[in-house]
Amino acid sequence: MVSIKDVAKHAGVAISTVSKVLNHYPNVSEETKQKVNRAVEELNFVPNSVAAALSSKQSGRVALFLNLNTKTQAIDEIVMQYISGAINKAMGMGLDVITFFFSMFENKSAEEIARYLKAQSIHGIIIYGMSKEDMVWQKLVESQEFKVVLVDAPLSNRSTSSIWVNQEQAQYDVAKKTVMENDCQKVLYIAGKKNGYVTGERLQGMKRLAEEMELNLLIKNGDFSELQARNIAFRYAKKRDVIVCASDLMAIGAMRALMEMDIFRPVCGFDGITLMGYAGKQMNTIRQDFAGVSAAAVEELHYLLGGGEGRHLVLPYTIERMKYMDIIC
Repeated sequence: MVSIKDVAKHAGVAISTVSKVLNHYPNVSEETKQKVNRAVEELNFVPNSVAAALSSKQSGRVALFLNLNTKTQAIDEIVMQYISGAINKAMGMGLDVITFFFSMFENKSAEEIARYLKAQSIHGIIIYGMSKEDMVWQKLVESQEFKVVLVDAPLSNRSTSSIWVNQEQAQYDVAKKTVMENDCQKVLYIAGKKNGYVTGERLQGMKRLAEEMELNLLIKNGDFSELQARNIAFRYAKKRDVIVCASDLMAIGAMRALMEMDIFRPVCGFDGITLMGYAGKQMNTIRQDFAGVSAAAVEELHYLLGGGEGRHLVLPYTIERMKYMDIIC
């Protein structure tokens, strides 16, 4: 087995220097870091803390990587539910959970992230909301250096599972219910992020419905922003019969714009966040159990750490009409 002494000799530095680099001590030159990291890679060195965790009967430490919604000043309820669901499930399974946010690893390469995680004795990770543009995270997944569960990204390999609801069918169902209840033909659809996996699936569901029901469909991207959805509604809602939104936050923005214009148009959302109950009007939405999704992701990660192979998991959803009295406690 390769030791830290071997790494030091290969890199031409002291053992203490290798330790400082692996533990991310400050005041180590970039040149020295590169020599040590190159030696680690060439010798396929695994720090003792990681080796101990891998060889123990405990599943060890797992990391949650979350993407905070910066498009709103409201508390990101979905992220909080994800964290709560994961921590509660992990406690019962003897897993130690560490939480990170995407912003903490900006400008880091997949290799740098992998080295950091290994130094922290982490060998299982759950990534929430990875988009098609997140090439660093995709590279980390493709490397298969860790057991990974992706929430809301339909990618898998031997070491990676994905978990989400059927986004296309869910969008189709809630939009169809809203359109049929109000006998609508001209639909304004406010989509999410252009390169998001869920955005693409939900858009396909909306297009399928429009084709089947011969709807006049106008599509605009709201980037999951309440403000952008509000502005889109101000501009286009008067000439549309209904507004379908790819998130509850955007549905709230659209509804507020309609109220300010003093016109009525039915609006539906997607997610089932508590804020929908305070929107002022009842709206159809897809209710996702985010804490339950996160708990299922922890269970799936435990399965992978135990030797299971990656797979796709699809969880259930419900269509609900959010009411104020249903959410107060």
